[in-house]
Amino acid sequence: MKFNATVAILTLAASSVLAAQQAKPEISGTYLEVRSCDVYTGPCFANGEMGLAGKEAVMVWSVREGSWKGVVLDGLNVIAVVKTDDTMGDLKYQPRSGPAVLITDAAANTRQKEALTDFARSMTGKLVSEVAEVKSAKMEVAIGTCAKAGCASVKAGNLVEISTRCLGDKDHLCGNEETFYPPLTQVNDAYPAFTEIAAFKGTGLNLTWESVGKRSAFLADFSR
Repeated sequence: MKFNATVAILTLAASSVLAAQQAKPEISGTYLEVRSCDVYTGPCFANGEMGLAGKEAVMVWSVREGSWKGVVLDGLNVIAVVKTDDTMGDLKYQPRSGPAVLITDAAANTRQKEALTDFARSMTGKLVSEVAEVKSAKMEVAIGTCAKAGCASVKAGNLVEISTRCLGDKDHLCGNEETFYPPLTQVNDAYPAFTEIAAFKGTGLNLTWESVGKRSAFLADFSR
């Protein structure tokens, strides 16, 4: 009887360890997304931008810790700059896709850059129909750096510049705002923020763009 009880305890302990190992994500970190249209807005404002804006987006993954397909990516960053043919909305009902420029962290080695590129492709799914260019740039990334966690700053060489702040009372223009669009990729605990500036000045998409003073950003965590 004592033997059976001991076996049962050991089996339960082994199962608990296995479950904990399975629950631990392979890779995790912080995420920033900026669109060329308001994501936190009232339906009337969103309808005014539909078809005209929101065709561009910058997606930033800052890896806190973890690996992708066996390659350690602790502390590295990757950016996807996406252009579509129309306003990017709820991907469940209005799927859009288009070319993208991927920018990998200059601090990464060759294997890490390949892993970052593959990770970004995996996270964007059908949104990215083709990778127009893959670039490398020195990056300075800080996401969720203030008390209310809405502040972020990103610089990727002379290719990408982003600065956000928390939404405030003066950012409610019609009093009927909501998170009109969801993020473009799978994330955890996403919340909107105000974009002071978001700019892409690279090649590969046949355009450069700059957006200022919009409620167009998401900050979040990610884990896979």
